Amino acid sequence: MDRREFIVKNGKVLITLSMLGTGLLSLTGCSSDQETKYSSTVGTSKELPLSESKHVLVAYFSHSGNTRQIANQVHESIGGDIFEIQTVDPYPSDYDKVVEIAKQEQKSAYRPAIKTKVESMDSYSTVFIGYPNWWGTIPMAVFTFLEGNDFSGKTIVPFCTHEGSLLGGSVTDIAKLCPQSTLLKGLAVRGKDVKKAQNKVSEWLRDIGMTS
Repeated sequence: MDRREFIVKNGKVLITLSMLGTGLLSLTGCSSDQETKYSSTVGTSKELPLSESKHVLVAYFSHSGNTRQIANQVHESIGGDIFEIQTVDPYPSDYDKVVEIAKQEQKSAYRPAIKTKVESMDSYSTVFIGYPNWWGTIPMAVFTFLEGNDFSGKTIVPFCTHEGSLLGGSVTDIAKLCPQSTLLKGLAVRGKDVKKAQNKVSEWLRDIGMTS
């Protein structure tokens, strides 16, 4: 199979050939108090009628596959479209190497190129952003994705996978990148728990008013 990007749109697989660019891992800690403190500043929940599910995009970056599993669970519950953020230059599979690369990318504020872009971003009113927590925040590939699109007036819903750092400072960084957006309460799932996280995902979606 070639390396073109696949978007699942309303049950059909579409191929996009546009090019953009992104990538990182989380080893720094964040307490639940920090997470709760930030959550109190985000936008309020809103109901999402079934008729509006077509205006929802689930965009995610995943290296190990953990975030992909949560993104799929969200997509199955919410509907809409799903998009995987992939870097032009793939990250190595070796964990220690990825950790070091992620650290260097963050230190230099590097913006890795991503392979494709979302067509018709204007058509989405709600965008879920999924990512692994790398060094306490979003991977630099997600920085590339957020900076490459206009999220003004949209509702952004963050979710991440982690190994003990929860959401870290990722929501704060997303807020800085998308100051004209409304952020809802994020979800953090530990990597080892992703396969059995459906109940947690469902509870979170109800809590933020995305499902009844």
